[in-house]
Amino acid sequence: MSGSARGTKVVGVDVGGTFTDVFVLDEATGEASVAKVPTTRPDQSGGFLAGIRARVADPGEIATVVHGTTAGTNALLERKGARIGVITTAGFRDVLEMRRRDRPRTWGLRGRFEAVVPRDLRREVPERTLADGTILEGVDLDAVRAAGEALLAAGCRAIAVLFVNAYANPENERAAVAILRDFWPNPHVCASSEILPEIREFERFSTSALNAYLQPEVAGYLDRLSRALSEDGFSGEFLIVQSNGGVMSVDTACRLPVRTALSGPAAGVIAAGHIASEAGFRNVITGDMGGTSFDVSLIADGRSVLAPQTSIDFGLVVRTPMIEIATIGAGGGSIASVDKGGLLNIGPESAGSDPGPVAYGRGNDRPTVTDANIVLGRIDSQRPIGGGLARLDVDAARRAIATHVAEPLGLDVDRAAEAIVTVANARMAGAIRLVSIERGFDPKTFAYMPFGGGGALHACALIAAVGIGRAIVPLYPGVVSAMGCVIADMRQDFVQTINTATQALDEQALGALIAAHVAEGGRLLDAAGIAFAGREIAVELDMAYLGQTHTVAVPLDVAIAEGRVAAPTRAGVEASFAAAYERVYGRLLPGGTTRVLNLRTAIIGKRPKFDLARLAPSADASLERARRGTRRVYVAGAWQEAAIYDRLALPVGAAIAGPAVLEQPDTTILIEPGFSGRVDRLGNIVIAAEESA
Repeated sequence: MSGSARGTKVVGVDVGGTFTDVFVLDEATGEASVAKVPTTRPDQSGGFLAGIRARVADPGEIATVVHGTTAGTNALLERKGARIGVITTAGFRDVLEMRRRDRPRTWGLRGRFEAVVPRDLRREVPERTLADGTILEGVDLDAVRAAGEALLAAGCRAIAVLFVNAYANPENERAAVAILRDFWPNPHVCASSEILPEIREFERFSTSALNAYLQPEVAGYLDRLSRALSEDGFSGEFLIVQSNGGVMSVDTACRLPVRTALSGPAAGVIAAGHIASEAGFRNVITGDMGGTSFDVSLIADGRSVLAPQTSIDFGLVVRTPMIEIATIGAGGGSIASVDKGGLLNIGPESAGSDPGPVAYGRGNDRPTVTDANIVLGRIDSQRPIGGGLARLDVDAARRAIATHVAEPLGLDVDRAAEAIVTVANARMAGAIRLVSIERGFDPKTFAYMPFGGGGALHACALIAAVGIGRAIVPLYPGVVSAMGCVIADMRQDFVQTINTATQALDEQALGALIAAHVAEGGRLLDAAGIAFAGREIAVELDMAYLGQTHTVAVPLDVAIAEGRVAAPTRAGVEASFAAAYERVYGRLLPGGTTRVLNLRTAIIGKRPKFDLARLAPSADASLERARRGTRRVYVAGAWQEAAIYDRLALPVGAAIAGPAVLEQPDTTILIEPGFSGRVDRLGNIVIAAEESA
């Protein structure tokens, strides 16, 4: 993120299921602007470019564009990736289908799963590598060529080579991909040892196959964006957010698109952590409520929780470091319905941005959470956010709620609309409990940061439902994920299976592996052409006692000077394991034999963070000028007169008692009766129950 001759503006773009959000920061002046436009389907590049053009007239002013995308996630969830083929070791073509012998429904008698690669496109060839890396049988390259040609003739656009135990010795896989790349018509040829050189066959096979499945789609999408930006006159850096919260180059994203799953939500968590930390809150639960989903994550002591793997959908396992995010279908566009048993349900089906909620007037006749908030007066029908609509049709929203919810439940429209919001709140509260209480964290010691277009409407209800200490609403909650794109660091993650007893650990070999990771990570950072504020290196081992399946992450303090790595010692590794294991489980197993399973190395290029105080309200802001009057709002079971404020015109230190509605271009904030909000020095609104405010 550098202010070069190309320009001084940094642009973050987050493409969600309903809206595309843009955050523009001019590093020279400190000025920021935001935009929210509808996401375009099926090609998201239309909304991407429209959002940038809405705030930057001359692309030559832009130094860097950073993109958080759900293109890969959507392709997986909707099974709209490319037709691909797999070449695997004889006898192992069904690993993707067998998985871990799990089922979609634990207690169901039946379960159906279709792998992303049909069985006839999974071809076997003679070869075998043993678990210790010994090559028992060299790969039959004639068979590889024949299989590749057959898959190409069958219409495959990408191919993955998945050989057993290739993590221990990739020689057979390397020989196979070399043959395939000789005649394959595009770059979409990958080997599992290139994607995930880690033990556990299903996870490695699944991650590598999904990477191939996404390559043509994600590479094509990013290529269209790159060309369109260039044609507009943009000549700066174009970076992509990874699921681990870092950014990577477009070339890396095209080669490893599986790392973009949950890219957009990860950017939001990164921004939320930075904003909260600057505001004095080290423990934060984030809640991103967009049009389609509600994404929850937890930040403890200023650090996001990274998960080693996730399931995008049943059987679609991706093993790559990701910010741990729980997602439910409870966004503003989630559709409300009453089932045959008379129960009110919210989602997971969503109206998205097109046709959108009923009030948008684009053909949808089923009520959504947003329609309920409009009917309850919480969203001003005359001041819609995003979408370019002049007004919202509140009467159409009332009719839809009456038909689909009020009449089946025997309620009036107002109570039915409140019921929709109440059920949505209950689902969101459950997701927050999942990442906090159920994992041993006391929500009273955390602040809740709602963001996304609809998150701040539900903040008070979630404080009350979960027992969270307070909420902190950032200055631009509707575009926090786009802001996260602007401040995210560049990060490269590496993994290599070692699989040895600690006492037999080859210290010099371990040091050489760390050095190789550091060198390759440094090369990738250098190739990005970005001026970093600094660099960090994080080294961890996955370790366990012999006989245990699950591992603990063991951080290593590795000395690195002038590119040279001081190899960790066996004694040091044992001591680090003991500290990590006792921290997790509260005890050690005396006399237990320990083993080292995997080495994980992260190389992080720290991008400069802009001063959030530069976005704070101006000195001449006043409560009087911010006030817009009053409006009737249905809250706590009755219509009440609520004060309406222009949120961005509120001065630092202003205190607002509920009921009140704070409006701004990218979101609406509801302060319910019994709660109050205060504007802090950075312009955030800190909301708490009045007895604890």
